[in-house]
Amino acid sequence: MRLVIAQCQVDYAGRLTAHLPMAKRLIMVKSDTSVSIHADDRAYKPLNWMSPPCTMTVQEVLPGTDLPATTDDVDAHITQVWDVTGPHGDTLKISIGKVFHDSEHEFGVDPGLQKDGVEAHLQALLAENPTTFGEGYRLVQREFFTPIGPVDLLLRSDEGQYVAVEVKRRGEIDGVEQLTRYLELMNRDPQMAPVAGVFAAQQIKPQARTLAADRGITCVTVNYDELRGLDNPEDRLF
Repeated sequence: MRLVIAQCQVDYAGRLTAHLPMAKRLIMVKSDTSVSIHADDRAYKPLNWMSPPCTMTVQEVLPGTDLPATTDDVDAHITQVWDVTGPHGDTLKISIGKVFHDSEHEFGVDPGLQKDGVEAHLQALLAENPTTFGEGYRLVQREFFTPIGPVDLLLRSDEGQYVAVEVKRRGEIDGVEQLTRYLELMNRDPQMAPVAGVFAAQQIKPQARTLAADRGITCVTVNYDELRGLDNPEDRLF
């Protein structure tokens, strides 16, 4: 991973246009080629980013260089221009001014997120039984990567619609918020949109259900023992 703290101006062009004026920010370039720009706030969400796979070219700026993407008041301060191109042709132009820090770090293979035992097992069981969410669903991938974290399950219906599933042992508001952020990012990809959302848990609080309904997310209460084959309705007295 490369970490750069610098004065920078950022211009995005693609499905929409966005502009970040010159300011001091953190730029992260990861080994998967993704690029993200962060301010000194928010827990993790970047101001702008480009999902992998990306290509990047770096232009060294000499005095007098014509920089049409910038403005006259910042041209004199720019030392480099990074042109980042995403998988769908959208671009991120990062104009670099004064650099305060520039370092690279080798992380190695990440062991992945270690979840609560029951929650991890619940996710695995649902991956093996995608029809828990309805007939015609099949598993595409577990731990589907997004720039802000992995979606627990990515399913697809017989009609071809993608479904993102967030799995919790106890379903609370923060889990719905988490899934909402994943869906926002995934629905920016025209090859996937529209992506539906399912919030699955053994117990779901009423406030979480209300928020999920407001966000257009389906709630599913799952029986852990039944998925494991330990709760057979035919064996019950009542």
